Amino acid sequence: MLEKTFDPKSVEPRLYAEWEASGAFKPSQDPNAEAFTIVIPPPNVTGSLHIGHALNNTLQDVLTRFHRMRGKAALWLPGTDHAGIATQMVVERQLAAAGNVGRREMGREAFVEKVWQWKAESGGEIVNQLRRLGASCDWSRERFTLDEGLSAAVRKVFVQLYKQGLLYRDKRLVNWDPQFQTAISDLEVEQRETDGHYWHFAYPLADGVTFQYPITFDEDGKATEWETRDFIVVATTRPETMLGDTAVAVHPSDARYKDLVGKFVTLPIVGRPIPIVADDYADPTKGSGAVKITPAHDFNDFQVGKRHNLAVFNILDDQARIRGLGVLGTEKRRELDRVPMDEQGTKVIAGRSSSELEALEAIPENLRGLDRFAARKAIIARAEDEGWLREVEKTRHMVPHGDRSGVVIEPYLTDQWYVDAKTLAQPALKAVEEGATVFEPRHWEKTYFEWLRNIEPWCVSRQLWWGHRIPAWFGPDGHIFVEETEEEAIAAAILHYGDEAPVLKRDEDVLDTWFSSALWPFSTLGWPENTDDLKRFYPTSTLVTGFDIIFFWVARMMMMGLHFMGEVPFKQVFINALVRDEKGAKMSKSKGNVMDPLVLIDELGCDAVRFTMTAMSGQARDIKLSKQRIEGYRNFGTKLWNASRFAQMNECVRVEGFDPGSVRQPINKWIRGETVKTAAEVTRALEEPSFDAAATALYRFIWNVFCDWYLELAKPILNGDDAAAKAETRATAAWALDVILKLLHPVMPFITEELWDKTAEFGPARDGLLIVEKWPELPESWIDAEAEAEIGWLVDTVGEIRSVRAEMNVPPSAKPPLTVIGAGPETKARLARHRDLLLTLGRLDSAREADTAPAGAVPFVLGEATGALAIAEFIDLAAEKARLAKEIAGHASEIDKIEKKLNNPDFLARAKEEVVEENRERLADAQAAKAKLEAALARLETVE
Repeated sequence: MLEKTFDPKSVEPRLYAEWEASGAFKPSQDPNAEAFTIVIPPPNVTGSLHIGHALNNTLQDVLTRFHRMRGKAALWLPGTDHAGIATQMVVERQLAAAGNVGRREMGREAFVEKVWQWKAESGGEIVNQLRRLGASCDWSRERFTLDEGLSAAVRKVFVQLYKQGLLYRDKRLVNWDPQFQTAISDLEVEQRETDGHYWHFAYPLADGVTFQYPITFDEDGKATEWETRDFIVVATTRPETMLGDTAVAVHPSDARYKDLVGKFVTLPIVGRPIPIVADDYADPTKGSGAVKITPAHDFNDFQVGKRHNLAVFNILDDQARIRGLGVLGTEKRRELDRVPMDEQGTKVIAGRSSSELEALEAIPENLRGLDRFAARKAIIARAEDEGWLREVEKTRHMVPHGDRSGVVIEPYLTDQWYVDAKTLAQPALKAVEEGATVFEPRHWEKTYFEWLRNIEPWCVSRQLWWGHRIPAWFGPDGHIFVEETEEEAIAAAILHYGDEAPVLKRDEDVLDTWFSSALWPFSTLGWPENTDDLKRFYPTSTLVTGFDIIFFWVARMMMMGLHFMGEVPFKQVFINALVRDEKGAKMSKSKGNVMDPLVLIDELGCDAVRFTMTAMSGQARDIKLSKQRIEGYRNFGTKLWNASRFAQMNECVRVEGFDPGSVRQPINKWIRGETVKTAAEVTRALEEPSFDAAATALYRFIWNVFCDWYLELAKPILNGDDAAAKAETRATAAWALDVILKLLHPVMPFITEELWDKTAEFGPARDGLLIVEKWPELPESWIDAEAEAEIGWLVDTVGEIRSVRAEMNVPPSAKPPLTVIGAGPETKARLARHRDLLLTLGRLDSAREADTAPAGAVPFVLGEATGALAIAEFIDLAAEKARLAKEIAGHASEIDKIEKKLNNPDFLARAKEEVVEENRERLADAQAAKAKLEAALARLETVE
């Protein structure tokens, strides 16, 4: 016999171990089985399960369990990402906490050994947490982005792209993290709104040049007064970068500066002359309309510098300190005088141009080696002392920070490795345009297209030690040898230099983790070897991931999959929602609104968390998660458990050879048809996939149809004397419950598996675990229109009676009479057949036909007839009307207040998105409640 309650804490670990031990997570070995493949978005090896993981992996597991039950060879391939920066940071912190030397003192080899040791001891905890979530991954195929197989794939891809001319080394601007001293991707940059300043500096015009600058204007905007200036004002939020300015830009159409284009200003502090250039980047409506151009320290300025062939050089080192010429010394400076100019008229020594050397030489000694922020203060102080600081303007602006280090990120000019993403993007664009890969929801295709159509070269090198070491070696003259192994590089060097190869130096950098992740759909299946898994499971079926990595992962997998495999890596991309708090705000530790899925699982059970995620995963909307919502779905599980226990107590056990198509009782024909329709609806929803539609169909059928109606309607039969009807109803209830468990299993695997086992205690033995049961495929011929109409009438009638009672505050103990007026022959017959049920379920004193409604009765529609429930003697009509009117007025006031807010442009402009959305929802709720109360009052007004 089933226990009184379901205990998730004891059941979940036991069942998960049983599933894993049974081999159920592995794909079917049937060679004729259609493959269904999902590769997991690999979580960081340093990570722990957060609410976003819970959503993403729940949806993947729902699909995997669904297709497994449909007989497909379902493979959900798991793995983790080595997470270069995050892992290195964790280990460095541990070393520091233990009093050990830093990684640079320790050396690369020893440090990497420490990281592998950490990974063996502590890494991958998230894998065990995914088990807590019920993830039915094939753990025997688990991969790691730094395992030997994936490392071989990475080396092969790098070398092939290089030799195809699609990967190269170049000096460009990158996002630079001064704490980790590495380039980072856009995804690792967090834009934070920060209080700051615009410092307005006067740059003096060179060679005694002056111009007329307008200072007053008439009503038409025409200048009426000018002043003579021998300077141009520029504004900056980063004064320290002025040391690297190589131009001042003005807009080509800006009449104020048209005579100055081509002339020079003298850069304060260093005294370098820099040109005034005309460029559309300068906005004549902002500030003075002139902007300083620092190509090595601003991404927009870098593009301006390219357009005007400006000098480009760093004035910060890799720790964001001011550089100087001291690193070369005066001997190198003298040597420069002896170096001939190149074709561009530039001298180069030790990898530096003459313009760079001159710029660095001009930086004052007192600034060299200063941290950027200390240098900023010193420059501002000097500008104030010397009189070229003209204005300080407060501002709030977005400042890039490293998401791991928390420090301000610098645009930084450095040599890095780049992939020609523009070329690789073209097939990836075409594949989605032509439907080879489809996004769901479809609107995310626009995001994908916009990024790929405007894609920049992809920086794939990182200045870290933990990761895939770049397979490139440098000769003494800087010649690069890119090969998969050092032996191959030496062989290539011998061919290049002659019989005896010089000593080669390997590139110190490692690859961006997104580079190895881009190969995930095929490298995890064994590529570059032509494995059986690769042949069977590539391309994969569905990718489930978040919108924030469409650029960084989805697009790159598309590019690499098409280039190396010749076909798309997945046929469908499902973009899951963002989980927010119950008010619609983004979850963050600083706000204190983060919900830990492991805590929720401990408190409420895994099934409740999973059903919540599935039910709320509607397309094109974020999930507003509350603990109360999860508690509600835990109650849903409890409802099913209690219904199963009721069925077991009433001997509703499976009957060998039972044919649902042969049932004769109307309620059994009805539940059979409802079961058929629900199975079809859930199947259709999961095929799309439309997770919320599947959950809605399951909830409605299990709670409302099966538990609330069918079992209630079955009670008289189960307690009656008709043995044949009783046996049929018991067998039908057991059959319907089995179908319910199968349909619900992908979403709530633990409670359904436990019920599958326990409900068979008094019937025939099960053939195996529910996880590998066949998905229900039920014939439409089992839908009986006559039974559906018959029981539908009964359900609707009881529903209307209950609705009237609730609206009018009729006490539960009261038993009003029901009168049916204008009934046709069919309604009369139904009333006669189901009178006893109506009396019981509607809490009625009587149910009869009449020509007119009795006094004090509330009318409602009953098919072609009218129902009248006599309630006047059980309630105070006047008090009830007053109550309804008062509640309607309250809602009207609330509606008016919210509408004023939402119609106020200032509110819409200032309020956060989640606040606006919350008000819209409150308005909709208030309007619906008001309409319902008005309908109830209108009905009450008819009572005499």
